[in-house]
Amino acid sequence: MAYPRQPVFAPNGAVATSQPLAAAAGLAVLRRGGNAVDAALATAITLTVVQPGSNDIGGDLFAIVWDGQRLHGLNGSGRSPAALTRDAVLAATGGRGAEPTGAHGGAQASGAAMPARGWLSVTVPGAPAGWRDLHDRFGSLPFADLFTDAIGYAECGFPVSPNVAAGWARAVGQHAELVGQEYAEWGRVFTVDGGRAPRAGERWRNPDAAGTLRRIAASGSAAFYTGEIAEVLAGYADRTGGLLSGADLAKHESSWVDPIRATYRGHELWELPPNGQGVAALLALNILDGVDLAAMSPAEQLHWQIEATKIGFADAHAYVADPDRVTVPTAELLTPEYAATRRALVTSSAGTPAPGDPAKGGTVYLCATDADGMMVSLIQSNYLGFGSYVVPSGLGFGLQNRAAGFSLDPAHPNVVAPGKRPFHTIIPGFLTRDGEPVGPFGVMGGHMQPQGHVQVVSSTVDAGLGPQAALDRPRWYWHAGRSVLVEPALLADEAGRDAVERLRSRGHEIAVEAEPSAFGYGQAIWRLPDGGYVAGSEPRADGCAIGY
Repeated sequence: MAYPRQPVFAPNGAVATSQPLAAAAGLAVLRRGGNAVDAALATAITLTVVQPGSNDIGGDLFAIVWDGQRLHGLNGSGRSPAALTRDAVLAATGGRGAEPTGAHGGAQASGAAMPARGWLSVTVPGAPAGWRDLHDRFGSLPFADLFTDAIGYAECGFPVSPNVAAGWARAVGQHAELVGQEYAEWGRVFTVDGGRAPRAGERWRNPDAAGTLRRIAASGSAAFYTGEIAEVLAGYADRTGGLLSGADLAKHESSWVDPIRATYRGHELWELPPNGQGVAALLALNILDGVDLAAMSPAEQLHWQIEATKIGFADAHAYVADPDRVTVPTAELLTPEYAATRRALVTSSAGTPAPGDPAKGGTVYLCATDADGMMVSLIQSNYLGFGSYVVPSGLGFGLQNRAAGFSLDPAHPNVVAPGKRPFHTIIPGFLTRDGEPVGPFGVMGGHMQPQGHVQVVSSTVDAGLGPQAALDRPRWYWHAGRSVLVEPALLADEAGRDAVERLRSRGHEIAVEAEPSAFGYGQAIWRLPDGGYVAGSEPRADGCAIGY
């Protein structure tokens, strides 16, 4: 018999993430007198070392912060190099682009996609600047103090956790298929004993990353964008065929943004605005808010959730792009009137919805809270596992492959262009009720993230579950067409089996998927009515929730 995880109750503060050493780093900061932002940053920085396939120093981050009074949003995503044009991509790929991977959103022209690996997939990393900007606005401890555990694990090593080891082994196989000078350093840094991945429980070190983190800590991240690290990055790109330049790095800046919301049965789900895909979750909940899920059978509930999610994705993939470069109709997409027109598309059968017309009508997630009521929802990512597989010499970290999220369709708002942010999959979530904070949550995992948000919110609001029980619940995953993956646990009882058969009778093409990572990894911390917090952590991952 498998026993579910128990929730963690904490009177003062809590941290939840997908790797225990990183959660402990955040808790240590809280115990030293740091606030929730300090704890979140220590956790995030440590995650780059102890879970490098999912995030790294060369990745991006997004965050939502409840400061005790209101929400603040930080878009820490990077922009494309000035030399990355559509013509440059087509010229480098023989005029055809790459084969579609099916791993990201956004329209693609004639089946062609942006390259998913190598220099053409690299955008400016936003994580180090995001750490600095969050700390400058909200941090209480010295910035360099937040790097202690990360530097220690990079320098002295740590035993690799099981799920991290499994993903690492898959990545080694993928790296073996890549040909090009830019991929050589990855093998030196991220493999052991002549080319294998470290095994679960095996101690792994990354002294180059320790040196890089020290320079970021000492300079307040300036070394990454205008100093020694930037020089190495630009020089390595120049030697190995990359387009990233020192000027691209020097121009980078994060963006403070106002979170956007959908109202759902007296609660509010908050997401960051585009270029992220959080609007897909809001669109789906706006549709579901107009139907009585509680009065439906389990099969009807699942059908409505799946169909609403499809519609949300159809609009997100059609309209989400860099709002600094194109007009994204975010406000129009989130009106009640538009939700009503989209809700009307849901029938009793599985559909394949097209985008509407609003003008007419491999990631880590963490959350942290403190005794003063500050709460942080933060997500950080390479994008696909180990990102681009480009590791600059001597720096010990990989660069993200976020440019793979661009489109090659010249008519699409998300078409690749210089100095532009791509469609982004990573989305932190935050739940409030009547304007008062419930707490931070998120579900990492590419295309799974908005639908993971929908499922966790529904489990919380409709089913009345606590954070751990909501995360334990069996999930479904839709990617394209009428195909839906479900976890084996959904078929563990007669009611679940009946619901799946009824979904099939409605035209859903249901397949059972045993690989847990297909359904994302989530974390959540809710505020308790009498003070303190209750936290849950993903049972499908290595991590934990921890409090004091």
